[in-house]
Amino acid sequence: MSWSENGQIVVDERFLNRELSWLAFNERVLELATEPGIPLLERAKFCAITSTNLDEFFQVRVAALKDQMIAGIDRPTWDGRTPAQQLAAISQWVPGMIERLDEAFVDRLVPELRAAGVEIISWEDTTLDERAELDRIYESRMFPVLTPLAVDPGHPFPYISDLALSLAVNVADPETGDRRFARLKVPDVFPRLIECAPGRFVPAEEIIGAKLDRLFVGMVVESWAAFRVSRNGDLTVEEEEADDLLEAVEMELRRRRFNRAVRLEVAFDIGEELLDLLVRELDLSHDDVSVHRSPLDLSCLLELMSLDRPDLKDEAWSPVTAGRIAAADEGDRPIFDVVRHRAVMLHHPYESFSSSVEEFIGQAADDPKVQSIKMTLYRAGGDSAIIRSLMKAADRGKQVAVLVEIKARFDEATNVQWAKQLERAGVHVVYGMVGLKTHSKVVLVVRDDGDQLRRYCHIGTGNYNSKTARIYEDIGVITCDPDIGADCAQLFNHLTGYSRAHDYKTLLVAPRDLRRQLIDLIEHEASFGTEGEIVMKCNSIADEEVAEALYAASNAGVRIELLVRGICCLRAGVPGMSENIRVRSILGRYLEHSRIYRFKNGNVVVNGRLPGAVTNEIHLIGSADLMPRNLNRRVEVLVPIEHERHRAWLDQAIEFQLADGIVCWELQPDNRWERMGPTDTFEPHAQERMYRWTVEQQTPVAH
Repeated sequence: MSWSENGQIVVDERFLNRELSWLAFNERVLELATEPGIPLLERAKFCAITSTNLDEFFQVRVAALKDQMIAGIDRPTWDGRTPAQQLAAISQWVPGMIERLDEAFVDRLVPELRAAGVEIISWEDTTLDERAELDRIYESRMFPVLTPLAVDPGHPFPYISDLALSLAVNVADPETGDRRFARLKVPDVFPRLIECAPGRFVPAEEIIGAKLDRLFVGMVVESWAAFRVSRNGDLTVEEEEADDLLEAVEMELRRRRFNRAVRLEVAFDIGEELLDLLVRELDLSHDDVSVHRSPLDLSCLLELMSLDRPDLKDEAWSPVTAGRIAAADEGDRPIFDVVRHRAVMLHHPYESFSSSVEEFIGQAADDPKVQSIKMTLYRAGGDSAIIRSLMKAADRGKQVAVLVEIKARFDEATNVQWAKQLERAGVHVVYGMVGLKTHSKVVLVVRDDGDQLRRYCHIGTGNYNSKTARIYEDIGVITCDPDIGADCAQLFNHLTGYSRAHDYKTLLVAPRDLRRQLIDLIEHEASFGTEGEIVMKCNSIADEEVAEALYAASNAGVRIELLVRGICCLRAGVPGMSENIRVRSILGRYLEHSRIYRFKNGNVVVNGRLPGAVTNEIHLIGSADLMPRNLNRRVEVLVPIEHERHRAWLDQAIEFQLADGIVCWELQPDNRWERMGPTDTFEPHAQERMYRWTVEQQTPVAH
């Protein structure tokens, strides 16, 4: 075992560790908080994202490694590390990341924001007038909802909920000398950042800490400090043994609140006595403690995005309505007429989600010619126009069936509530498949067009979630291709009924066939040697078999371009192994989320058909990343893109991201991610080029 220059353990020289690769991704996000070409409030947003990303990493990944150790599992991952080795490497990496986060926020952003008229200050920095305003806010909005919980022989150590911000307080009785510990939760019913004067904010915990004498009347407050606990976020459902999956998930959601603690975050000035008590009562070790100079839970910085300071934010990019849909709107023609003429491809958020996907489902709900609607629902979010349309369709007597994936991590509770509302509205609801998560993004609408019944399908890379559709980059296609429609119908029969999986004519579907089909395409490309080319754009590559196939193709001379936002477990540019592989990561105002797979010589039979009939190239889009969970344990769908204009659009999107001189990060042969492009600006950037180009394309097209 050795160490690379960036502190990464190298056990198997052929592969990078998944967990450490994720930490490297979060380091790239953190770098955005220090980019001089990004407006200040946007940089603060990236501090918040770095913080929340790290929360989920501990809740899910670190918790899973700890569970493996408790269970006595020491089987190494395919990069050669045991759970203990991975935890050791994580414990070496994370403190440095937190230190860099503190530097980015405390040492750089806070002074720069202050110079721009936005100040985050402590209680000690407030003026007399500001304290009077904070006194008023405290008495009217904060004090009534605070509940101190003392620890003594009659009051055990209180339960500390996951990710809740709390104060640890030591108090003493001046008459008896008795000393006690108390925990005080900072409620989320008021803002975390309290404005005491225009542009001046004090963290809520600072105000509460300054006024602890109001809560502990007659006692002496000796010390206090903020702290926060991360708990195991896993949801363990024995699906094979559950008589009612919905009920089982609801029960596990209640149990998850009491999962084991995996991390304790504390303020840098916490006293040793308080820290030792928290570590002991939470059954942690001091190795599980993260110490911060920044306020704990920097997601509070997102509150600053509501400030009316356009000079400190990105220029607004208004989404456009896809040209053919816009032309149909002007002629008062339904989307079905547009799609019947030719499939429509959509690129969000450059093109509007609401005027396309939401409108497609909304029109299907209202259209008397529509007989049925089926869809998969992974993450719908809160207020959902799509779910309202589905309930309206059911109310109007249409056959509506929705597969709600109630095991979607951290969206389980929301999805359970949506499932219940849909059922009450008369929608046929299926709660996923036993042993698999349904991650595919598919809608199937059956419409009587007069001449025949047609199936209209939407297949995409992103969730049916109007909120994330404004900040996630995704691609989808609406089509009435008969073969795609037949495949989608068979897919839903398999998902909602007892139909056995069959050979699809067009779709590539996991878990049965997708892995084999992708590897076949990679190996086919390798047969062309230096004339071969593979481009893969996805969120993560962490599958050993796929990585080995790409290494073999590289050694055969195939040029391989990988656009990977997050985890990448294969190495790039290593002589004799991956010298023809380049890996780029594009980060920016949008979360790169689409999956595009392009094979230059892909004109091979896939599912009994030639997807590359127009040219030799094959283009695939869909929901699947290249990870074992996607290829083995999820229902995923990729669909070939066959129309020449749609292929050209995908090629243009890829070209912007592979262009020379743009801001990006590239994985080096020594496993470092190197920032490329100009260092004094965040331009040129692929996302801005894509947006400007998309706007130029929106001249209405005649039919």
